Amino acid sequence: MVAVSGGVDSMALLDMLRQQPDVSMVVAHFDHGIRPDTHEDRQLIQDVTRQHAIPFVYEEAQLGPGVSENTARVARYDFLRRAKEAHGAQAIVTAHHQDDLLETAVLNIMRGTGPRGLVSLRSRPGLERPLLHVPKKDLVAYAKDQGLVWREDSTNADTRYARNYVRQHIIPKFSAAQRQELLHHITQLGPVQQELEQLLVDYLHLHPGQSELNRHWFIMLPHAVSREVMLVWLQRHQVTDITSKTLERLVRAAKTYAPGQVADVDKIHVLHITKDSLALKRR
Repeated sequence: MVAVSGGVDSMALLDMLRQQPDVSMVVAHFDHGIRPDTHEDRQLIQDVTRQHAIPFVYEEAQLGPGVSENTARVARYDFLRRAKEAHGAQAIVTAHHQDDLLETAVLNIMRGTGPRGLVSLRSRPGLERPLLHVPKKDLVAYAKDQGLVWREDSTNADTRYARNYVRQHIIPKFSAAQRQELLHHITQLGPVQQELEQLLVDYLHLHPGQSELNRHWFIMLPHAVSREVMLVWLQRHQVTDITSKTLERLVRAAKTYAPGQVADVDKIHVLHITKDSLALKRR
């Protein structure tokens, strides 16, 4: 399930994948409804997929101008996951590249997400990001060399969005050596963070129910550790779009709420709190 926006990155990815003889794919496009001309993005992708006889699915939303980056991202991945399941795809494939990796690391440092934030943009089971080692300039060069057509998203110039500000005013100030140094740290930290997450997953398996935690045990954890446990526990149950603010709220609720109280997790899940347990349940 290849996520294609119509921009140069995803159009290059689509062109590369369509030339692989052993890849069977469906192209998925999510129209956020943020710009008035987004139907032209979809039309471009439809023309390309029709030319190469590639299945194409899309969904339209009316999020409107000024919507937050997080709201748009949550809606996009919700569509991609539903499309993946509907078509029985093995994985979602996105066109995130090396510049996205650096931008995400800087953004997460600014947000205070800790070491986890430095390596959050990576491939995971069911989600492949094969271009993370490729700089954006190389994708643009490839697209021009292959004569590809793409559309520029006008909202990318809007520095009210934090990512655009980082992209335009912070990343360009890195020297080549500084860029490579940050990439080196991200690469070195990745396996360590994955091992820590796996240790947490293994430890969570010791609890009697996968959707339930021992509250007494959780309360006794140091605060920083309890945040990591809560995050990994939620991720195991497909709750992936959790902000740092939401994570902090849930940890405090788990430790301080009176028995019988309920904390909102997302649109699908709630956290039921009893004297002895924390239970993740569907609404």
